[in-house]
Amino acid sequence: MAIAEVTVIPIGTGSTSLSAYVADMQRVLDTQQGVTVQLTPMSTIIEGDIADVLRAIHALHESPFQAGAGRVSTSIKIDDRRDHPTSAQYKLDSVREKLSNGTSATTTKSE
Repeated sequence: MAIAEVTVIPIGTGSTSLSAYVADMQRVLDTQQGVTVQLTPMSTIIEGDIADVLRAIHALHESPFQAGAGRVSTSIKIDDRRDHPTSAQYKLDSVREKLSNGTSATTTKSE
């Protein structure tokens, strides 16, 4: 499963507020099949098969143009792990477990 962190910035909107664009983009993501989505204060996390994730990112990137933006800057980070089933929640749980039992990078193989 792939996990992507995506930040989409509409440029030239005439306002410093982008929350209406973010709301529109979340509505677009709600229509995407095969992905789960988590909105964060600074980006959006998209999880799923890599093809579905990339399709969702494409729809996300197009959304501000459809809302009238003349330019869009999109930053994407993808973690595509294929040797082990994973998810954003799994990654968080793994770190929390290590915090609770005192494990460090010098005492265990990194995940």
